[in-house]
Amino acid sequence: MTKLISITTSLLILFQSFNIHINDLVELDELIEHAQFHAEEYGDSFWVFLSKHYGELKAEHNQKHQEEKKEHEELPFQHHCHSLSFSAFVLNDPALYTSHVEIASRDTGNFHYTDSYSPLLGDGLFQPPRDI
Repeated sequence: MTKLISITTSLLILFQSFNIHINDLVELDELIEHAQFHAEEYGDSFWVFLSKHYGELKAEHNQKHQEEKKEHEELPFQHHCHSLSFSAFVLNDPALYTSHVEIASRDTGNFHYTDSYSPLLGDGLFQPPRDI
């Protein structure tokens, strides 16, 4: 069951990275029907059909065939995605970043230890075991 869930999740992430949504998979039948229409009406192969609807011939095809505009809008993979552009401004001048910092060091040690004279550690309740 764990393998099935991990494979399903991996496929979902893969499809989303290619910007493929569930409604695109549902609309694949409309893509096939429109491709068959183009094959019968214009004699287009599937690759020419893809070029006319998703490739370099798309603008010319949309301009010539305005009557098919409604069918073109119902084809899958026609959604527009928003992208985020992140710009960074980096100064690469080493003279701006150089600074001379002197760290003062003393040779005397900073270690200090004193015995604890707490009454809890005395002859009371908390005593380590003793050899008899």
